[in-house]
Amino acid sequence: MANNNKNKILNVPNLRFPEFTGEWKKSRIGEQFELYSGNTPSRLDKKQFEGCINWITSGELKEHYITHTKETISEEATNSNNLKLLPIGTFIIAIYGLEADGVRGTCSIITKESTISQACMAFLTKGNVENEFLYSWYKKHGQVIGIKYAQGTKQQNLSYDILLGFEIAYPPKIEQAKLKHFVSLIDERISTQNKIIEDLKKLKSTIVEKILFSIREAPSIFLGSIAYITNGNGDVQDANLTKQEGWYPFFDRSEEIKWFPSYSFDKEAIIYAGEGQSFSPRYYKGKFALHQRCYAIIDFDKRALPRYCYHYMNTMNSYFVKKAVGSTVPSLRMDTFEKAKIRIPSLVEQKRICTIIDSLCFKIELECGLLFQIESLKSYLLQQMFI
Repeated sequence: MANNNKNKILNVPNLRFPEFTGEWKKSRIGEQFELYSGNTPSRLDKKQFEGCINWITSGELKEHYITHTKETISEEATNSNNLKLLPIGTFIIAIYGLEADGVRGTCSIITKESTISQACMAFLTKGNVENEFLYSWYKKHGQVIGIKYAQGTKQQNLSYDILLGFEIAYPPKIEQAKLKHFVSLIDERISTQNKIIEDLKKLKSTIVEKILFSIREAPSIFLGSIAYITNGNGDVQDANLTKQEGWYPFFDRSEEIKWFPSYSFDKEAIIYAGEGQSFSPRYYKGKFALHQRCYAIIDFDKRALPRYCYHYMNTMNSYFVKKAVGSTVPSLRMDTFEKAKIRIPSLVEQKRICTIIDSLCFKIELECGLLFQIESLKSYLLQQMFI
């Protein structure tokens, strides 16, 4: 790689393959691509979703390439809804619902002829910019574009006219091809790492299932008889995503850990969000604060190891979903936890089970950490190798 940080040449990336020189050209998206947004066939007619033609929604734009889709439609649905059958290699982005987590900046390239919903925008090349180059360019700029240019209050969208006007800098096609190959290699490594993590999670699930079968003769005990269940009293308005000196972890209904100026508990605890569509536990040992709509299971008696109970309760998500009350926002009551039953083998067996599952959890965490490093490296390289 050649470093161009000190060069006075304008319109070149900071990092570049050494065999390429000269400035990159500039153009507008509308000059290089034809834009197209799709449609959603009527769900009242089930036959429209009984075909074999790919139909892509914005939530599926996660991987570099899309071959298969969650739903397929018929040829009649394609024709009656004026849906264009997009050619292999078409670049697609999400344009609706950009306020939702994980949607802003998502994009993919199709490897099979497909149609798209109105929540997606397809880019059909007509100039000198290849779709693969546009993919990497958008991976660099998509988040900012979604924040700065999306319109709407309740639902944030990118408009056709705004996208047409964006300026893009690009090199000759031979350099675009080399950049494509380089980025594809990184994406292949990310895909492999995701597969490693997925397989480890499946292995863990299988082992946990066998462990639970092996302790089927152990006594089943009410959680309320071996631990104390309480809810929190923290004010979420005072919580902060940024850790400050002297602040403590604050657990609320989100996946993110926030921070709070005081703590309510100094315990080894199993923590649950009291509301949501799914209910999975968190394990924590130390000082922490808790949202008033969350629960902490603490003060276990000598028959049960908290860590073992955490692993066991990780298998009880479906139980808590069934016990949740309320249709709009399902929630859990304290007595739901008190009446939940856990099989409690001997302490020796509990320790053995924790050792097995903890080793798998540690391995998964290591692989997730490696995935984060590779994705961070990719993000850095996109910032340096594209304008």
